[in-house]
This record gives sequence, structure tokens and C-alpha cells, in this order.
Amino acid sequence: MTEDSPVSQIQHAPLAGVIGWPIAHSRSPILHGYWLKRYSIDGHYIPMPVLPENLAETLRALPRLGFVGVNVTIPHKEAVLTLADVVTDRAALIGAANTLIFRPDGKIHADNTDGYGFIANLRHSIPEWNPDQGPAAVIGAGGAARAVVASLLDSGVAELRISNRTRVRSEQIRAEFGARVIVYDWAQAGNMLENATTVVNATSLGMQGKQPLRIPLDALSADALVTDLVYTPLVTPFLAEAQIRGCRTVDGLGMLLHQAAPGFERWFGQRPAIDDETRRVLLE
Repeated sequence: MTEDSPVSQIQHAPLAGVIGWPIAHSRSPILHGYWLKRYSIDGHYIPMPVLPENLAETLRALPRLGFVGVNVTIPHKEAVLTLADVVTDRAALIGAANTLIFRPDGKIHADNTDGYGFIANLRHSIPEWNPDQGPAAVIGAGGAARAVVASLLDSGVAELRISNRTRVRSEQIRAEFGARVIVYDWAQAGNMLENATTVVNATSLGMQGKQPLRIPLDALSADALVTDLVYTPLVTPFLAEAQIRGCRTVDGLGMLLHQAAPGFERWFGQRPAIDDETRRVLLE
């Protein structure tokens, strides 16, 4: 078999993918597959359903099969931290990883690009956004919310208000991230919007097939930037009402695009462009 044979080329093509359980809902294969084709890269990105009990064995096997890294989604984002050899500071702070790099020395490098993707989406969509202009309000206290909180505080937000249906989770975030975080009871979540200049829905409420987000927006200022991590539908009822009130809004699809770019660059050696064509591919 020669080096130029088709089989040899396939063997040497870098492999990446996404692991989760379930995995059929993930749009990452469409996105990375588009980028591979766009930049004529001889690589492959594969969705892989992995049961929790098979996670450790799978991570040990993938590098031997030619994988250079994987994205990680529910329910493995927390568990992979205990299996990684190197964990970035931001992944440790958030308590979860969404991007793994299998290094040539055999070590697994774990990172979290969700916070990066969140901020990059805001700055790309609203270039004049200023994080220290006023308080931020975050609805939700799950894994996605932790990434949002970490990135907003790191960007210079002086006061971050948070509310979650289960208050103890908000309290945990305050304990870990410090005095700039102020906890509101779920029944008073609407009150935390007063004078807030950045408002984020970091829950799945309002997603297609989920319960609606029922928080009164009476206190919402028309000067606020409002964003929703949900992108199905692209314009959620929460964003639609914010638009009626005169707010600038940012949908959640851009966060998906921007959080994916660093991993693609590490695995395949090309920084992908985030543009209208990329969005169109995911919306088809």
C-alpha cells in the first residue's frame, strides 16, 4: 500500500466528533462538516452516542483510533473533568468542559469555550455592547449559566444578579464567584431586571417543546441588551417581547457558532469564519 492510496489518506485524516447521550439533536456535525468542506480539509467529524458508564473507556480508545479531539455535551460535561490530565482554569471555574484535545503526548486537555462563545456572540452582534455599563441579570443557574456568569464577570460586569427556580443553585454560584453576584428569589426574578443593561436567559425555558419562560418584563429597560441561549425557535417569546419593548436582542445561535470555532482550529488547523453563510447552514 502506497502513502498516496485512498486507504492511507483516510487513516491519516484527523478525526474529531461530539460525544453525548443522546446525541441525535446535536447540530455540531452539520457545523463542523460544513467548515471541513468549506476549507477543503481532509478530516472527519463524527457524532458518537456514549453511555455514561462507557465514557472513560471511550476517551482512552479514541486517540488510538486517530481522533485529535471531541466536543462534549450532556451528560458528560462534568464527568470529563475527572478523566482529563490537563484542565484549563476556565473549565475548572465553570465546573464543566465542552472541548477535549487529545495531545500527541497522550494527555487529554479539557477546556470550556461556552463562555468565550457567549461573549463573542454579543460582541459580534452588538459591537458597541459595554459590559461595565450597568448590572447584568442572568436567569438560570445550571451549567450554561455558570459559563455565562464566569464570562460576564471576567468581562468587567460590576454587579451580576441571578435567579433560579431552585435558589440553592444560585447561592452556590454566589459562593463560588463572589460578592459581585446577588441572588434573587424566583418569585422576584422580574425585579432584578430593573436598570439591568445585559439580560440573559440561560435556561431551556422557552425552547420548542419546553415550558415557556414566565417572568414579567415590566421592569426591563429599553436600553438593555437581551439575549437567550435558546435557538429553537431562533426568536423565542422572551426575545420577541424584549424587541417590542425596544431592546436590542441577540439570539442563541451565534453562541453555538462561536464556541465551536476554537476547537475546530485546534483540531484541524484552520480558524473558521463566523458569517451569514454559516448561520444559514444551521438554519436549513
